[in-house]
Amino acid sequence: MKSFNYRIGIIGAGTSGTYLASLLARQGFQVDLFERSRQPRVEGCGILVVQPGMIVLQQGSPDLCDRLLQVGEVVRTFEFRNLLGGKINSESITYKKGELPGMLLHRKVILEVLLEALPSGCLHCDAELETVTQTPEGVTAQFKDGRQWQGDLLVGADGIVSKTREAVVPGVKPCYLGDVVWRGVTIDRAFCPEGNFIVYVRGRGIYANFFHLGGDRTHWGFFVEREQGENDRGRLRPQDITLPTEELAKLPKDARDLIASTPVDQIICHYSYDIDPLPQLYQGRIILIGDAAHAKSSTRARGMTSGWEDALLLTRHLVTAADIPHALAAFQTERLPVVHEYQRSSREQSLRIGRRRKRVA
Repeated sequence: MKSFNYRIGIIGAGTSGTYLASLLARQGFQVDLFERSRQPRVEGCGILVVQPGMIVLQQGSPDLCDRLLQVGEVVRTFEFRNLLGGKINSESITYKKGELPGMLLHRKVILEVLLEALPSGCLHCDAELETVTQTPEGVTAQFKDGRQWQGDLLVGADGIVSKTREAVVPGVKPCYLGDVVWRGVTIDRAFCPEGNFIVYVRGRGIYANFFHLGGDRTHWGFFVEREQGENDRGRLRPQDITLPTEELAKLPKDARDLIASTPVDQIICHYSYDIDPLPQLYQGRIILIGDAAHAKSSTRARGMTSGWEDALLLTRHLVTAADIPHALAAFQTERLPVVHEYQRSSREQSLRIGRRRKRVA
């Protein structure tokens, strides 16, 4: 791009928006990152960052990649067990010399590392988007507290219930995938070995997973198929987040005890959703990345990685294109088929392993 004097606003300080902000700032763009919460939401549980995710981090910022290699744990074994605790299969992962590994990390650690890379004054919290308007020359974002931002490009990285998306593809509703997910991180000194990703399967699908996060911490996830009640339709989280005792009882005692050792206030519960593939990723000078653009099920472990891929590719097009409209068009042409494939294959895999997809009315 001929000039880097463009003002770029990003809505949503999650892992996609924060990574994009750091990349754009390095290239000299004027970047403002807006987060609706009073501070960046670093809560969350464990994340499997697959090898392509580490590669895209290294391509965009070797420093960030190195930091995560230092604070995370290399995934070395995938072990599949039945609900009696018997081993079905074990797959060891080997890496060539110099090859980036897949990593097991706490989401809190990932976001903290990304936030450290932001320039001073870039992040603006307690900024809930209210409206977006645009002209051929620029964009205006109005926030609920009265603040207003004006610039040349607005990026929606505000998740599956994106407010920004209404200006690009209005009326998008999340699609319920049929299961409730509980996640937590707890102290573990014996159950899950370092570098292990343990999966308990039932029938064709996953019932629970556990993986080591380094130190004495283990992440766990617990999945139960459930119809949504009338009062829960459209909600991201169930009103009743109690772990179902009868379902937990199907796990072996050691796995069940590890889940039970987690403080209740540190357990996260939510419904599993995706969205249908969007016909476009931008409208005028407003563009979507991450879950705002292509929320998908976790079956392929591509959620965070695909957001980072968006960030790196968008930055490259903004740097090399003649102007913003050309950059956005080039980004969409290259990226839309890729994210549609991610969404298609993730949804197909969800259905294949037994989860029932329900559309929210």
